[in-house]
Amino acid sequence: MSKTTIILESGDEAAQVAIGRRLAEALGYRGIVYLNGDLGAGKTTLSRGVLRALGHEGAVKSPTYTLVEPYDLAAGRVYHFDLYRLGDPEELEFLGGREMFADEALTLVEWPVRGEGWLPAADVVITLSLMDQGRRLVFEAGSEHGVQALQQLADAARDIS
Repeated sequence: MSKTTIILESGDEAAQVAIGRRLAEALGYRGIVYLNGDLGAGKTTLSRGVLRALGHEGAVKSPTYTLVEPYDLAAGRVYHFDLYRLGDPEELEFLGGREMFADEALTLVEWPVRGEGWLPAADVVITLSLMDQGRRLVFEAGSEHGVQALQQLADAARDIS
């Protein structure tokens, strides 16, 4: 697998949601995405864009207390994890995590470091950071599926930045 990294900047929330939409499309609405970044970096905003691409129109909140929010949508299934409050990675086993990660779904994982040692490898790892205005998003492929998705995302980047 070749190392693929792309860097995008989003000037505002609408641009961040647009990036999330394009990411979902590039992934073919399946795969595992890790979302890293400090509190307020925009992980949930990016997730909202992914869910909008699949047809979700309701609110998207980070599942900080429930740890996972499943979405069954016409275009596919999405699992949105927020592991910020995870006490032990083994808790994911009791939530049915093994089945969720084995599903042909798109799985978004905020705070993946909290599940280290239990989580499967990611197709794409995204690190979000705050800038003076907007956000910086660094995308790294972790699989061949991720490489292909990031190549598509890079091709579309001029339309979304």
